[in-house]
Amino acid sequence: MRILGFLMILGLAGGLFAWWSKARVPELHPDDPRLATGEQGIVMLAAEWCGYCRKQQGDFERAGVRYRVLDIDQDDGDRAMRALGTRGVPVTVIGQAVVRGYDTAALDQRLGPLGYDVY
Repeated sequence: MRILGFLMILGLAGGLFAWWSKARVPELHPDDPRLATGEQGIVMLAAEWCGYCRKQQGDFERAGVRYRVLDIDQDDGDRAMRALGTRGVPVTVIGQAVVRGYDTAALDQRLGPLGYDVY
């Protein structure tokens, strides 16, 4: 009887957690680049004047990474930047993950499963 009661409480707790975590997922802003990346797409928010952006773009080009660049000095890049709530560049959206700054370890962790060997 105790085991049955424990299993019922465990099941109820699991159901409540599933409901709670689903209810807490925020809706993405229409300009958020994660809406366009799916699970494997890559979008980089960058600026021509940013040295780290140029360095990361060079790394991506040498490794053959397929990605899209949004210039934050243009309207679409500025809107994407505000939708993500970030202020600096580069910002790289890989699937649904957002990597802020020139963080080679985080980029490598996200790009490796997609078959890219960049760093």
